[in-house]
Amino acid sequence: MPQTQLILESDASESSLTALETGVIDLFVNGVRVLGLPKSIGEIYGLLYISPEPLSFDEILSRLQISKGSTSQGLKILRSLGAVRAVYVAGARRDYFVAETELKKLVGGFIREELSPHLDSGTERLESIQSHLPDASEPDAQFFKDRVGKLGTWHKRTELLLPIIRKFLT
Repeated sequence: MPQTQLILESDASESSLTALETGVIDLFVNGVRVLGLPKSIGEIYGLLYISPEPLSFDEILSRLQISKGSTSQGLKILRSLGAVRAVYVAGARRDYFVAETELKKLVGGFIREELSPHLDSGTERLESIQSHLPDASEPDAQFFKDRVGKLGTWHKRTELLLPIIRKFLT
């Protein structure tokens, strides 16, 4: 009986993933969850990262068994982050994709596309929050002032840290 099971597993469709591919994909899925990005982004990047050949949209869709929408959106996000790029494949009419593997480019893209816009909007939000602070005579005014001040400090430190991270990776 176990031999029959083995035969059935070996007859699985081409879309099945190897243990190596599954392990790498799982690693990236966990990584993107920490960053608050959709699971499909980790799946697509992981598959492209471990693939020795460029893959087309349809191959990614088939291998990962995810929806067209998730595949399309995931590739769009990954391209905007600079984590994936389209490459030319001779004789092919469709786009093929490969993973960017340089840490500097990956982190730089994430900082540029995800963190910097949040920091920019954070400055405006902090100014708005400060305008809503109660005046000193109201209860807990000092507590609120201290907490909002701490948010400002965190924001300034983050703004100082990002260029250091970029420089470290160059």
